[in-house]
Amino acid sequence: MDQLVAPKTIDIVYETDQPVLWERDGAVAYVTMHRPAFNNAQNSQMTYALDAAFRRATEDDAVKVIVLRGAGKHFSAGHDIGTPGRDLHKSFDRAHLLPDHVNKPAAELLYTREHEVYLGMCRRWRDIPKPMIAAVQGACIAGGLMLAWVCDLIVATDDAFFQDPVARMGIPGVEYFAHGFELPPRVAKEFLYLGERMSAERAYQFGMVNRLSTREGLAADIKRIADEIATRPRLGNWLVKQALNHVEDLRGKRAAMDAVFHMHHFAHAQNDLTTGDSLGGLDGKGMAAANKKQATGE
Repeated sequence: MDQLVAPKTIDIVYETDQPVLWERDGAVAYVTMHRPAFNNAQNSQMTYALDAAFRRATEDDAVKVIVLRGAGKHFSAGHDIGTPGRDLHKSFDRAHLLPDHVNKPAAELLYTREHEVYLGMCRRWRDIPKPMIAAVQGACIAGGLMLAWVCDLIVATDDAFFQDPVARMGIPGVEYFAHGFELPPRVAKEFLYLGERMSAERAYQFGMVNRLSTREGLAADIKRIADEIATRPRLGNWLVKQALNHVEDLRGKRAAMDAVFHMHHFAHAQNDLTTGDSLGGLDGKGMAAANKKQATGE
């Protein structure tokens, strides 16, 4: 394993063909997205595997801190929109009390699925009663933002970048819409309108990133922070998390996210009606290129 997936003391490692690896080093669980050939694009198989890994870390009393990271060059290229493993129409054992999506018509299919695997799971992961740290290197795009944003701390390499280009599809941001809480509103508008890459340095200036690191130093920096937090009382860590999450919700985070989730699906339905593709059509203005990058691992 390389430095991104190599704690010295390993409790268990799944087979390497698994989309998520779970490891424990002392009191720290390391959850690693493991589709490096596709820049850790998230299909449903990976999303449900992440849910299982987070559940395992939550239920293990020996674990006091959870680290989320991505194998290979990039943290995550976002939701799987073009790899051979795309599994939009496949059923999985659902994490919430929701109907299966695969037998639903038209807009109901995406609305039902994304309530489960995007909005629902991300909200549940945000409330995991243990501190979570995202270790971000390279690309953190669209759906990758959602995974980093549910974590309590983000440590990014100096070559990392953040991006949400979905406005190019006529969609107002990804499903777990935390943009206006992670960034000042005017900056969030720029982030979405232009869809440009935001450097880790700029994200750090706005407080979206807690600390900057390097490719060579990321594993050691993460371990140092995680091990220190793990020395704190378990209940105290949980209460700190609840307190600050409550402040965000009092400021309207959950209500805003509910509203934008419905706007997101109105946009999907509009795209379907006008282009026959809920993603707005592969018109050569960004989405075709994104498909190619995910499918080829570029």
